[in-house]
Amino acid sequence: MGLISRRGFAVATIATLAGTLGSVPATAAGRPRPASGTAADQQSPLAEELRGMWIATVSNIDWPARTGLSADEARADLVELLDVAVRWELNAVFFQVRPTADALWPSPHEPWSEWLTGTQGEDPGWDPLAFAVEEAHARGLALHAWFNPYRVATHTDRDRLAADHPARRNPSWAVPYGGRLYYNPGLPEVRAFVQDAMMDAVTSYDIDGVHWDDYFYPYPVAGEEFDDADAFAEHGGDFSDLGDWRRHNIDLLVREMRDRVAEAKPEVPFGVSPFAVWRNSSTDPLGSDTRGGVQTYDDLYADVRTWVKEAWIDYVIPQVYWHIGYEAADYAVLADWWSRVADGTGVALYLGEAAYKVGDPAQPAAWQEAGELSSHLTLCAERHPQVTGHVFYSAKQVAADPLGAITRVWEDHYRAGS
Repeated sequence: MGLISRRGFAVATIATLAGTLGSVPATAAGRPRPASGTAADQQSPLAEELRGMWIATVSNIDWPARTGLSADEARADLVELLDVAVRWELNAVFFQVRPTADALWPSPHEPWSEWLTGTQGEDPGWDPLAFAVEEAHARGLALHAWFNPYRVATHTDRDRLAADHPARRNPSWAVPYGGRLYYNPGLPEVRAFVQDAMMDAVTSYDIDGVHWDDYFYPYPVAGEEFDDADAFAEHGGDFSDLGDWRRHNIDLLVREMRDRVAEAKPEVPFGVSPFAVWRNSSTDPLGSDTRGGVQTYDDLYADVRTWVKEAWIDYVIPQVYWHIGYEAADYAVLADWWSRVADGTGVALYLGEAAYKVGDPAQPAAWQEAGELSSHLTLCAERHPQVTGHVFYSAKQVAADPLGAITRVWEDHYRAGS
């Protein structure tokens, strides 16, 4: 499928993916609203905008509650989280199915995830992705399959990987950095492999979106260098600057994956959830009025602004995980910057919301207020029509409703008639 038609689909993403007033999201198969009498049907009509939450599986952040649960226990835990989404009248979940170069489905490419049984490669005896898709759809929820492209392990011990793990069969593919293992994005064979691994889920399941998080090249660790000098020497081509070559590698990953998804399932959108600061304006006049910290373009080598401007993705969910008025990275400033970037591109813009910060005593005073998250949605509704939805990190916090913050969001924005 060519770029023009793909962009045409992106323009329709808000209507077809997030649903229209009085209906659930129109999913990849044009799925109708569940039959009368189901749990989803008993809820108030879903609103126009995308209302989502992330369900993280790496390190058992959200699900399963711990490794080694029986199939019945794990299924019950997952159903409980999906019911939380229905309770708050959300309409989408972003379910992490490839957290560390492993799989929550029977993949022919990678081992079963250790976060299921506690042992990487051990068959749990059931298919979590198939179950999640079926149960989400039964509740009128769209399910986006969330993949991490390059993270291999949360440690550097290759002997702890499953015996048939691709990073053990191909030791040159993985780079230890910052206490973790990562696939090397500069190797063409790696780029092709990780796409193959993800595409297996895309083609095998009735998912409603392909979703990546913010990890491309790893977040920088002081005093360490990511060891890709040999790959640069072999594959750098005409590039003289290492950073430009790294960005080129990630651009290729994005464009190639976009094309493969569009070829296999043109109705399925492809989106990314980047760290919210592309570049500071002190670094680049095109950047946001933010200061210090990580810059996605310079540190993760992810030129997300270009991906949006060129419509290489169908939607973007920047993780704007700061409060309104935060000096270094003001939520209001970033909401405005991303709105201007997305405006007129046909790329749907949703904002990632830090539910996990609410009530955390380590966070600034704004996060001790029940209304901070609701004020984010109010700001966008009043000032930024380009923002057509919000996604909350993460499911456990949505379920816990710290300080009643999710209740406030629901009362102010999601409850029918609000």
